[in-house]
Amino acid sequence: MPVLTAHDLHKSFGPQTVLDGVTVNIRTGERVGLVGVNGSGKSTLARILAGLEQPDSGTIARRRGAEIGVLSQDPVFEPSDTARDVVLAGLSAWYAAKARHDEVSRALAAGTGDAEALLAEQAAVAADIERLGGWDMMHRVDTIIGHVGVTRPDAPMSVLSGGDRRRVALARLLVSRPALAVLDEPSNHLDVETVEWLERFLVDEHPGALLLITHDRYLLDRVAERTLEIDKGKVYSYDGGYEEYLEQKADRLALESRTESNRQNFLRTELEWLRRQPKARTGKQKARIQRAETTKSAPPPKAERTAQLSVDSVRTGKTILEMKKLGLAVDGKWLVRGLDFSLTKGERVGVVGRNGTGKTTMLRAILGQIEAAGDGAAAEGPTMEGEVVLGKNSSVAYFDQHRSGLDLDKSIFENIAGSHTRVEIGGRSMDVRSYLERFLFDPNKARQPVGSLSGGERARVALAKMLTQSVNVIILDEPTNDLDVMTLAALEEMLIELEGSALVVTHDRWFLNRVATSILAFEGDGRVVRYAGNYDAYREQRAHAALAAEADARAAKAQAAEPRPAQAKTAARGGDKPKLSFAERTELEAIVGRIDAAEQQVVELEAKLADPTLYASRGADVAGLLSELERAKQEAARLVSRWEELETKREAAGKA
Repeated sequence: MPVLTAHDLHKSFGPQTVLDGVTVNIRTGERVGLVGVNGSGKSTLARILAGLEQPDSGTIARRRGAEIGVLSQDPVFEPSDTARDVVLAGLSAWYAAKARHDEVSRALAAGTGDAEALLAEQAAVAADIERLGGWDMMHRVDTIIGHVGVTRPDAPMSVLSGGDRRRVALARLLVSRPALAVLDEPSNHLDVETVEWLERFLVDEHPGALLLITHDRYLLDRVAERTLEIDKGKVYSYDGGYEEYLEQKADRLALESRTESNRQNFLRTELEWLRRQPKARTGKQKARIQRAETTKSAPPPKAERTAQLSVDSVRTGKTILEMKKLGLAVDGKWLVRGLDFSLTKGERVGVVGRNGTGKTTMLRAILGQIEAAGDGAAAEGPTMEGEVVLGKNSSVAYFDQHRSGLDLDKSIFENIAGSHTRVEIGGRSMDVRSYLERFLFDPNKARQPVGSLSGGERARVALAKMLTQSVNVIILDEPTNDLDVMTLAALEEMLIELEGSALVVTHDRWFLNRVATSILAFEGDGRVVRYAGNYDAYREQRAHAALAAEADARAAKAQAAEPRPAQAKTAARGGDKPKLSFAERTELEAIVGRIDAAEQQVVELEAKLADPTLYASRGADVAGLLSELERAKQEAARLVSRWEELETKREAAGKA
C-alpha cells in the first residue's frame, strides 16, 4: 500500500528545470535512497514530497492520516527551548494517544458509556501507543538522545552548535516514528559510532517508510531497499542499495550507448540511401525520408559529467609533519596527551573519534592556531604542550568543515579568482569558467552568489578554491559533508594519486576504506592511537585487541581463583616433590627457541602491517595478515605460559 504517490511533477527555478515529469511511489514501510549530483534537485524533490514546497505542476497523493517527518539540513528552533523540550515535541501523537487511553480507561472504571465500544477503542488506542513507541517513552527518549550524541539535553537551543542542533532534530524525528521519514543528509556532523547505530536503528526499529538522501555510501547500501537517482530532471529507480544501484546504472548507460550507436548507424544508412535516390519519390520513400529526419533531429543522450579534481604538488623535504609529546587541553580537560606522530610522503591518515574528542583541535594546532601553554598563553580556549613541527618545504592546503574561506555575498567566480579572469593551475593559465567546469559548475552560473548555493555546491566551490594552490600536504576536516557521491569518488581518486601526504578527519567509512593508509583514532581521555591500514583494518585490530584484553582478564581471574596444585600441597607438607618427566625436560630444552621463533613471526607480521604500501597495492591481504598476527600472538603467549609452568616445576624439583 503506498504511503505517498507523486505523478508528473514539474519544477523550475528561472531557466533551470529541476524536475521534468517526475513520478515517485513510496510504499508503506519501504526504505528508499535518493542520490544525484549536488544541485540536481534532491532536497527540492524531498520538500515537495513532504508538502513543504509546491511543484509547478503535477499531483501528490498521501495516505490519509499519514504523518511525514522531515530532517532538513538547516533545522530552525525556538532559541529558549531546551534540547529535551524539542525532542519531546516529537511525541505529540504519542501524548494524544496516551491521553485518550487514560480517558477511556477512566470511563470503563467508572462504568460510564458503552462498555463494548469503550473496550474496542481502548484496544485500538493501545495499539497506536505500541506503534508510536510503547508505554515507556521517556526511557526511549533518553536512550535516543544519548545515542545520537546530544551531550547537553537541558541546554537551550540558542547555545548549541549547528551540529548539535542537527542531532537534536534527528532525535526528535526518530522518537516521533512518522509514517514517512525524510532524512536529508542525516550523517552530517555524526561520528562513525553514531552513524553505525543509526544504520541499525533505521533497519531494525524504525517502523515507517524512509526517504534517505545521503552521501554516505555504506549507510545507503545497508539501509536502502530501493534507490532513486535524479539526473537532469528525470528520476530513475533501481532495486537495492548503493552497490546494486551502481550495477544497474552501468547497465542503463550501456544500453543508452548501444541505442545511440544503433541510431547513428541507422542515420548513416538512411543518408546514403537518400543521396543515391532521384528527386521524384513515392509515398513509401517519403515515409522513409520522414523517419530518417525524425531520427536525425532526436537529441542524443547527454554524456554524464563527472568532477575532475587534481592538485599541483610541490617537492617535500625530509620532514613533512611531526608532533612530539603533543598535549591539547580545553578548560583543563586533556583531549590529547603525549602524542608522538610523524607524517611521511605518500601517507594518507584518516582521523576518527567521537565528536568533542579533539580532532579539529589537533588540526588547529598543526596550523599554528593554538598557543603553547605557559607564559603568555591564552587564558581561554585550547592550550597546547609539546611541539608541532612542519617541514620547511611543507606547503599545506586546509579544507575546513565550515567552508569559512568563502564569501557568501560574492559570486562563485569572485571567490575563485577575485577580479581576475584566469587562474594559474600547475604553472598553466586557465580561464576561470573552464576551471569551474571541472567542478561541475555550468559556465552561466559562475556569477551566481555563493550564498544562494546548496551545501554541496558550496563545498565544491571551497574545493575549487583550495586546489588552485600548489601543495604537498592536504588537511581535510569533514570533506564528505554535503558532497555528492560522484564528487566524493573524484576526491578519493585525487588523494590516491596524490604525490604528497594527506590528513583527513571524516566519519565516512567508505571514504576511509578507499583512501586511508593508516588511522589515527581519538579514543577519549587524551588517548590517541595510530593503527595501520584502512577503516576495516582498524576495526578488526580494535576487535582483536578487545578480545585479547577480555581473554587476559578471564585468565587472570581464573588464576586468582585456582587452588594450589596437589603436588604443591604435598611439597608444602614435606611429601613427594614434583619432578620433570623425560618428555617435559626435552620440551623445556627446546621451548626457548620456539618462543624466539614465535615472537619473531609476530615482529615480521607487525612490520608487514605497518607498511603503507600494503594498503595501497594489496589491501585484500590485510584481513588475512591480521588473523595470522592474532594466531601468532596467541601461540607466543601459550609457549611463554608453558615455559613458566615447566620452569617452576624444574625449580621445585631442584629444591627437593
